[in-house]
Amino acid sequence: MTTVTDTDDILARINAAGGFVDPVAEAGIEPPKPKASGKRKSNDEPTIPELLVAMASERYDVFLGLDGEPYAVPLAGPGSSIALPLRGKTGLKQRLGVLLWDARGKVPSGQATSDALNVLEGKALDKPRQRVSLRVERDGDRLLIDMGNADGQIIQVTGDGWKIVRSARPALFRRTALTGEMPTPDPAGTLDAFQAGLNVSEVNFRLIVGWMLHAFIPDEPHPVLGLVGEQGTAKTTAAKHIAGIVDPSPAPTRTAPKDLTDWAVTAAGSWAVTLDNISEIKPWFSDALCKAVTGDAMTKRALYTDGDLAVLSFLRPIVMTSIEAGALRGDLAERMLPVELERIPKDKRRTEKDVRLDYEHHQAQTLGALLNLLCQVLKVLPDVQATDLPRMADFTRFLVALDEVTGWTTRTDYEETFGDLADAVITGDPFADAIRKRLVEGETFDGTASELLKWAEPNELGNLPRGWPKTPHGASGALKRITPALLAAGIGVEFYRSDDRKRTRKIKLRRTADAADAADAESPLLYTHLETGDRGVKRTGESSGKTTSAASAASAPAVDQRRRADAPADARTDAASAASVGTPHAWWLAQARPAHLGCPDCEAMRPPTKDGPG
Repeated sequence: MTTVTDTDDILARINAAGGFVDPVAEAGIEPPKPKASGKRKSNDEPTIPELLVAMASERYDVFLGLDGEPYAVPLAGPGSSIALPLRGKTGLKQRLGVLLWDARGKVPSGQATSDALNVLEGKALDKPRQRVSLRVERDGDRLLIDMGNADGQIIQVTGDGWKIVRSARPALFRRTALTGEMPTPDPAGTLDAFQAGLNVSEVNFRLIVGWMLHAFIPDEPHPVLGLVGEQGTAKTTAAKHIAGIVDPSPAPTRTAPKDLTDWAVTAAGSWAVTLDNISEIKPWFSDALCKAVTGDAMTKRALYTDGDLAVLSFLRPIVMTSIEAGALRGDLAERMLPVELERIPKDKRRTEKDVRLDYEHHQAQTLGALLNLLCQVLKVLPDVQATDLPRMADFTRFLVALDEVTGWTTRTDYEETFGDLADAVITGDPFADAIRKRLVEGETFDGTASELLKWAEPNELGNLPRGWPKTPHGASGALKRITPALLAAGIGVEFYRSDDRKRTRKIKLRRTADAADAADAESPLLYTHLETGDRGVKRTGESSGKTTSAASAASAPAVDQRRRADAPADARTDAASAASVGTPHAWWLAQARPAHLGCPDCEAMRPPTKDGPG
């Protein structure tokens, strides 16, 4: 207890110090300790988020892909070409949890992991963006195929051969839950077992092989492979087997998407997309498929945001089964490769288990045989010169190279499907079907879009079928979409302006003299000169100068050419005269139709070759 004397002494010292004395200190009371400033001493233990960031920085390079998503790629060791997403079940998040457990015996909390990933994402923003591919990639003159295994092995394919490597830097690959593992390819493999498991004709099998080989090309549009056939032709099994070689997946087939968001998830998860039992293709889905074939981008609002946009850009090989004739729109039909499966006789039916086991047993042989063939195609592809190419020009040019190394006729076989697809499109479109019926009956049309609507009406009661355009603008747009199909069916379509002062937009429709003529004017299938060079067939040619003649410059192998039964006489004459000019290793059969194979009159047109008579 402080006494009066003590108080007097304290006051005396305060006065002596000019009044600046701490009474608390003078009273012997200890002041409270200040709080820590937040700076940790050098021997303090780092926090869990700090440990996770440090571990990730030591082992991974974190960056943004061209799609705007953050990825992490190992700096060394197996899988240095595999880019991991930062979040998700197969991403860096899970790897960091294992690293912390192995190093410290600790399990990170969800908040600690989230904090660490936020820091890593921020660091990725300051680095250049890099391209990240799914399953396949091109690096110069080599193709790279991710095998999908834990070792991160990559198949490197060039025109000189293929081999398996551990890293393909600078190429990077991402994987998803739908990425399956490829078998180790057998260099001595054949396609015999694979062909035996598909109930298709020889012609269609070769088209399937061409599609599968082209599916390994990452930066070119691929036609939609449509497997059609009656019930019980094993369309689903065939689709699984085809896609399972190109892009194995634990879920090989998917159903039709409900909307654009569902389609984005479906297309983003795997390289080859297999859609099963598609009986109806709505307009939005048809447009989405066309964009997926060509790699065009689609935009939509990002989830859980008000203004951010998500860009959906896919270039995918697509397999579809059970496509009805009326399900195709003209723009999608131009991007289709239809293959019809044959009926399986009862005495040749096998259980699904036996078919699957046999397929899996020969899967490595099939992959090895395809890679061997792909190397041969890549070797000659740079020197292939192809003209008169259809809509899927890159795929057609690839088939020309395939024909060169195999002696097949896949280009001709592919282009022969255009007529069947055109008929399917017209039959399934009530507006196009009504136009064709009137023109087949001998009528012609020359007028405005408004007049076209009235002229094409199927009846006078006004009961228009579903899908019929309701406005002149709609009629003009519908006609433009089906114009390629009408041309292939022998119907001429011309959009022009009148010569009067009003310059009115008008349309002229007419039935050409021969359906084959109109089809050939749009997509010539006849081939002219073929000259043998040092590296296979060098293709050159001249057009006959007739817009309706099939004798125009294009590309084809010098064997097994076929012709259409409806080829006009002048085309056959042009073919015969072209053959007589001096093309020693080529022969002519006017236009491809199996009905004329072996025909004596046609065989007489074929000049002798170095192997003897045609």
